[in-house]
Amino acid sequence: MKVKHSYIIVVCLLLVLVTACSSNGAVSENTNKEEKHVEHGDDKNEQQEGQADHVHNDIREETSSIDVLPNFMSDKPKDMKLIYTAAAKNKELLENIPCYCGCGESSNHKNNYDCFIFENRENGALVWDDHGTKCGVCLEIAAQSINDYSKGKSIKEIRDEIDKKYENGYATPTPEV
Repeated sequence: MKVKHSYIIVVCLLLVLVTACSSNGAVSENTNKEEKHVEHGDDKNEQQEGQADHVHNDIREETSSIDVLPNFMSDKPKDMKLIYTAAAKNKELLENIPCYCGCGESSNHKNNYDCFIFENRENGALVWDDHGTKCGVCLEIAAQSINDYSKGKSIKEIRDEIDKKYENGYATPTPEV
């Protein structure tokens, strides 16, 4: 009986994670900002800091540098802010780590870095993506990867561990790098 109860809890948690990462997930409120609706491919439009784009229910917002979090992070928990900051500072690592939430298909992401950062501009500005704020899988993968990297594990070792951990019961990973 205990095993059956545990199985039901695990299935429910997986459903919550899959639902949170689907393209039909809820959009974070962003009422104090001018918003532009763009399609993929129309993402090079000039944007003022604090403005946000909504693409496939994800908010994209540009800030002047890696040290300035976007406004959509203002009401998020401290741990989530730390993961976003660490993700921005670990571009090379996370560009080599897949995401298993389904964002490769729903949001055209290529790797786990894309769940947090949409674009690094030549002038040092960042276009942040709020996808990771709605997805426990994205956050877990980034946190584990960054933590393991800080302990001296190689990118290949981390990638192998992530692939093994998420190979069953999760969405198709983002494309190979």
